[in-house]
Amino acid sequence: VNLGLSVGPLDSDGYHELVTVFQAISLYDDVTVKIGNEGAGITLSASGSTATGVPLDETNLAYRAADLMITKFQLDSDIDIHLEKEIPVAGGMAGGSADAAGVIVGIDSLFELGLSRDELERIGSELGSDVPFGIAGGTAIGRGRGDQLTPVLSKGTYQWVLALSNSGLSTPAVYGECDRLREGLSIAKPSANDALLQALRAGDARELGKALSNDLQSAACSLRPALRLVLDVGNDYGALGCIVSGSGPTVAFLVEDEERALDLTVALSASGVVGGVVRASGPTHGARRISSF
Repeated sequence: VNLGLSVGPLDSDGYHELVTVFQAISLYDDVTVKIGNEGAGITLSASGSTATGVPLDETNLAYRAADLMITKFQLDSDIDIHLEKEIPVAGGMAGGSADAAGVIVGIDSLFELGLSRDELERIGSELGSDVPFGIAGGTAIGRGRGDQLTPVLSKGTYQWVLALSNSGLSTPAVYGECDRLREGLSIAKPSANDALLQALRAGDARELGKALSNDLQSAACSLRPALRLVLDVGNDYGALGCIVSGSGPTVAFLVEDEERALDLTVALSASGVVGGVVRASGPTHGARRISSF
């Protein structure tokens, strides 16, 4: 989740400079990487609760990660990748980037390349701005396009309730709507939210909830007005803070404890305005090997 996302003005290259505070939470995709059938090249498959709509070709970041690793390290092998999906697709939670991070870590392990964490992150930055953090995990500030990472001191564990949507939002469309809403306004360079960073250092969930912010939230709500109803449910049921995650449409609610998490989960499920609800905690680790074959 993006605890804070500050978006600068549109640059001449068509991108926006960002300053964001990432937190990795305990919602995972399992990525299996193994040697494939000879001559098959890169093959990709997916299953799981959020697998619908996942592309299984070269447009998928996991496929591109395998292709990059094969090319960069001259690996003479066919690669079979399977994604067991739990992270929402096009949900503003960097699920595709997390899968790419998993493939990079998996291929490093499978071929015993011995790459350092910094080297893995640099490779990830060639694929997308969120991939390095998918490798790093924890809590970090991302600058530039989000790929220039600095770890953030964070105390404690935070409880999250995530309201999922039945359909995704296009990240380019959300940025385009953000630019439209800002038309004619003077937009400052992006900056880190000091109150948010202080709350993380203190381990103060209440102050963190007050400091959550996302410059893309208005644009996401403009494209998907029902998100405002979702945010209202969280406020009505005592969430410490709520935020559209990244470019949306997933809404993340910070709650005080597991009891409040359960109450909000029930309320959101009964509201009829969400596609699903999951609970998670953070911060947690980035992509890592959990078993070998």
